[in-house]
Amino acid sequence: MNFTGKYQLQHQDNFEPFMKAIGLSDDLIQKGKDIKSVSEIVQNGKHFKLTITTGSKVIQNEFTLGEECELESMTGEKIKTVVNMEGDNKLVTTIKNVKSVTELNGDTITNTMTLGDIVFKRVSKRI
Repeated sequence: MNFTGKYQLQHQDNFEPFMKAIGLSDDLIQKGKDIKSVSEIVQNGKHFKLTITTGSKVIQNEFTLGEECELESMTGEKIKTVVNMEGDNKLVTTIKNVKSVTELNGDTITNTMTLGDIVFKRVSKRI
């Protein structure tokens, strides 16, 4: 399954508790909670290029499945990790203590991030 496309955030669950847990300031949490981010994914075989635009903030990450890479987190920190594919539609990685699973089903991408007992879920649709 190919992830290439542009996806707009439809809804998210547990945004505030998760952002507090990873250390974002209350000010940044308030600014970001109602912004509908757009994610653009370009997949070329095992290589992925991801651009997430949230208001004026843009995060760009590139990785190749199964190879160590450096990803920028939501806090702006650069963290080394490995992204793997489970099945043909799930990208899985762990950044610090956060497990991230990104699943593509048709035109919907669901990103679930788990930190301890806090589960943050973002659902985006292809545009």
